[in-house]
Amino acid sequence: MRPYFLGCPSWSEPAWRGSLYPDSARPADFLPRYAEVFNAVEGNTTFYARPSAATVARWAALMPDHFHLCAKLPRDISHAGDLREQLAASDAFRQLLAPLGARVAPFWLQLPASFGPSRLAELGAFIEHWAGGALAVELRHPLFFTRGEEERALNRLLLERGIERISLDARALFSCVSQEPALLHAQAKKPRLPVRPTAFSQAPQLRFIGHPELAANDRFMAPWLDRVAGWIEAGRTPHVFLHTCDNRLAPQLARRFHTQLMARLPGLAALPEPVVEPALEQLGLF
Repeated sequence: MRPYFLGCPSWSEPAWRGSLYPDSARPADFLPRYAEVFNAVEGNTTFYARPSAATVARWAALMPDHFHLCAKLPRDISHAGDLREQLAASDAFRQLLAPLGARVAPFWLQLPASFGPSRLAELGAFIEHWAGGALAVELRHPLFFTRGEEERALNRLLLERGIERISLDARALFSCVSQEPALLHAQAKKPRLPVRPTAFSQAPQLRFIGHPELAANDRFMAPWLDRVAGWIEAGRTPHVFLHTCDNRLAPQLARRFHTQLMARLPGLAALPEPVVEPALEQLGLF
């Protein structure tokens, strides 16, 4: 069992055929293949649309018991106004994913940049209603990144309730100067905010948005590698997710992170190698 959770933004990436998946892999094969290498995934898809009950049942059949899906609450909950009016919807979403049991850990509440300090009472009420089960929150309003009273009030609210504040680090992405459409799209979409490496619970959460040249990420990852190693040594269970601008190289960046973490934690085992093609013997060639 790995002492931390590592993954990518999703498992449904056809571009990973030939690297993480066999060239012949069907979309239905992606999740079990992904889970052979990584033990966690961001639940980005649930932010945009709720899965059907049949889809959840299929995930439950395919996900290993040790796997973690950090499912984002749908945007019609997180982005549709007063959070206190979304309590029933959040209950229904949790019930929808109940067949996954403890594998949904934590749920993620990603709030819009418009969600500022004046709305902290909403967040407090939402957390109180949540009452049990892991929850992590991502904030994007600039006033929560000034080290002023607004940020201190937020941190007190989360820390007192053991709710994790998701750390988003997009510095590597914004260090890249290029006119590539995928890069420009990612830079336009991702927030450019100071980094907050918090650990308000036993499961710190990191989203690292990387540079498209893998080696260029090393200097940005180095402080995180030290911090993640420290969290693990302190008995915490970090969740680390690696992105690239179009996520074609996200699995390679995640493997790079893990390889470098092994240098800091000598007892850490290497990730399994993906099986991208069947053995030649199975093809009847020999």
